[in-house]
Amino acid sequence: MVTLDASDPAGAGLRDAVGDALEAFLDAAGATLDDISPRLAPVWERARLFTRGGKRLRPAFCLWGHAAVGGEPSDALVRAAASLDLLHVSALVHDDVMDASDSRRGVPAAHRQFEADHREAGLRGASEAFGVAGAILLGDLLLVWSDELFRSSGLDAAALVRAEPYLQAVRTEVTAGQYLDSLAQAHDPWAIVTGPGGAGELIDMIGRVVTYKSACYTVQRPLNIGGALAGVSPEQQDVFTRYGRPLGRAFQYRDDLLGVFGDESLTGKDSGEDLREGKLTLLLAQTVINASEPDAARLAQLVGRPDLTPAQVDDAREIIVSSGAQRLVEDAIERELDAALAALDGAPLTSDGVRALTNLAHAAANRAF
Repeated sequence: MVTLDASDPAGAGLRDAVGDALEAFLDAAGATLDDISPRLAPVWERARLFTRGGKRLRPAFCLWGHAAVGGEPSDALVRAAASLDLLHVSALVHDDVMDASDSRRGVPAAHRQFEADHREAGLRGASEAFGVAGAILLGDLLLVWSDELFRSSGLDAAALVRAEPYLQAVRTEVTAGQYLDSLAQAHDPWAIVTGPGGAGELIDMIGRVVTYKSACYTVQRPLNIGGALAGVSPEQQDVFTRYGRPLGRAFQYRDDLLGVFGDESLTGKDSGEDLREGKLTLLLAQTVINASEPDAARLAQLVGRPDLTPAQVDDAREIIVSSGAQRLVEDAIERELDAALAALDGAPLTSDGVRALTNLAHAAANRAF
């Protein structure tokens, strides 16, 4: 059974416990796939590969949401919390397909690995299409398995019923947020800023994406689920919402900065990838809004080009920094973090819960990977 430590709330002990729960579940799931066909081995191997490691933040928030309202940890609770990482990896696999990303966690993305299988075996048809199909189905399977692990966790039926509305909500929200993100990427930010809605429309568009694709999914709903499993009060759930949404936005804004300025050896991703994909983030929006006209025009020529050279990536970074956008996003992170911490002031939560959530907030908002 996991021992929770408020001074290190997402520490090695918690991560190992979640990892062990996932390994045990996937061992059994792998046997099921093998009974269907040994040819499913690559699917199972990639499920294991992409669920290994990671920050385990969603399970951590679930476990601490449970503990913060007086719940006691158990192996069954760890399994239920671990199911959120299967949901997370499902979303990552699908996200990499939609973004045409080449890597994830320091290895080729799932669709690239399936594509390589097809090419190396000399199979019929287009390798790229096979890779996309394989990754979509892997992501679907991980989503199915997340539900199976949650329901078979061993928690009593009444607790599962209490948590079900929040689990349904997070699935809907992250899917809706992903669609809104895809829609936002299809818009020209320069056209929005110079249109009737102006900068406010662009910032609102991005804020809605970040809230539903990241904030609810990463922080708020895992807390809601953990609290519900323990029998949370409405007042406590309100704290989790007022804490979770701003912290989730801070987490995503930090991710946006790392996507452009991060250390690739820590993030496991090419730090120019977000620029090549043309991701419409708060960082890019603030650059568009605040850059000089020549710099904005130059950035428009660079962002979204998959063939950007390292020198051109550096050019884009210089425009972002000189516009003040990097500083503005850092300021936004600080405001959101302050709002999250303010929600904990006098909150009807355990002292260990408040301490852990405070430490998790700083770790999520100020991380380097």
